[in-house]
Amino acid sequence: MTQKTYKIAVLPGDGTGPEVVREGLKVLETASGKYGFRMEFTEFDFGGDRYLSTGEVLPESAPEELRRFDAIYLGAIGHPDVKPGVLEKGILLKLRFELDQYINLRPVKLYPGVETPLRNKGPEHIDYVVVRENTGGLYTGTGGISMKGTPHEVAVQSAVYNRFQVDRCLRYAFELTRNRNRKKTLALCGKTNVLTYVFDLWERAFHEMGGRDYPDITREYYHVDATCMWMVKNPEWFDVIVTDNMFGDIITDLGAITQGGMGIAAGGNINPEGVSMFEPIGGSAPKYTGKHVINPLAAIASAQMMLAHLGENRAAEAVEKAIMFVTANKLKGMGAGRMGYSTPEVGDLVAEHL
Repeated sequence: MTQKTYKIAVLPGDGTGPEVVREGLKVLETASGKYGFRMEFTEFDFGGDRYLSTGEVLPESAPEELRRFDAIYLGAIGHPDVKPGVLEKGILLKLRFELDQYINLRPVKLYPGVETPLRNKGPEHIDYVVVRENTGGLYTGTGGISMKGTPHEVAVQSAVYNRFQVDRCLRYAFELTRNRNRKKTLALCGKTNVLTYVFDLWERAFHEMGGRDYPDITREYYHVDATCMWMVKNPEWFDVIVTDNMFGDIITDLGAITQGGMGIAAGGNINPEGVSMFEPIGGSAPKYTGKHVINPLAAIASAQMMLAHLGENRAAEAVEKAIMFVTANKLKGMGAGRMGYSTPEVGDLVAEHL
């Protein structure tokens, strides 16, 4: 019987990105060997060093080339010698838009042994998913500046959505809620009392689709400010949250700190019909580069998400169980230099417990 082979594009990126990606690849190779499939990795040098040496942020051919892969595995983007925004917009946002990765998927899950700043909350309370629309809204860059540098300067940036974008994001969220089969509750996070045009569209589409196609899913609505409060006070209320690009960007970082911080938070940029990209949520952390103290678990968890997305569910479950074993029984902390182990040693621990 021929083994299934997955072609994976690897973008280690900047700072500590290559260090955490190395551990993720270690775990992926172990998992593929154990669960009967193959992975072929092709590395790309997109990032700060390439930009500083060539002046090119991302080759024009990159999106088309990356479409040929089954998935993309990203380390981190952000270089101390490059102005903030240049690499992030030129690589991350460009790939999300060009590859139409219209879902940003963020599990917010507290693993055993991981500390959370939320008093009296444990793994049984924090286990939900945020579905963030990933290619529309304020991030499209619609707007501009006039009379720049004068007392009358005007800056405008508009949140733009069409019904097609909203509907496909909502459908993904409803399907995820049904497949999770937990509380079967989908919450729309918005601001209908102020952003009356954009979230009128979102809310109408939400209830129309839910009532027509998903009568088994309970629908709830929360203003974004209330969502932030409940994520802290009662995270156990949530099953799946769906929201727009801007609010999603904000609440997922709040979710990350409740699950133990950036060292453990993973995410996916999903195109259900195309190529998707998986990455740890934390940045490149350049001050830790080369010290081998950075926590690779977020990168390993994003590799686990990639396995699940590819349909290798047995391998994905095994990787998650190995991560949970390591957090519960091995690590002293999640922060860089506080784990009690080096970056490669943490990768070894997860690989050994698969």
